[in-house]
Amino acid sequence: MTRLVLETDNDWTKRKIRGAVHTEIELLGKSIRRTQNKVKDFEAKYGKLDRSSLYGRINDMELLEWEGELETLERLNEKLKSLEEITIESMSLT
Repeated sequence: MTRLVLETDNDWTKRKIRGAVHTEIELLGKSIRRTQNKVKDFEAKYGKLDRSSLYGRINDMELLEWEGELETLERLNEKLKSLEEITIESMSLT
């Protein structure tokens, strides 16, 4: 879990920081859905197979793309989880 302590009396600043985290969460969610769709398209075409069973069955470039999408999906999910765990606490400067 990540704890962010924000020391400001400015409500606009508090809203902007919370909004920025929320916006990034939304953007990551969209990226995850887009990447999941690419993986689903691949699996609809070739089935849910492991890497070794795909050798020789498909074009090497398609195999690399599929692996890249899986890696991207993993990284995006890690980033999303990290942002979703953030708790923001506000403290007054006075």
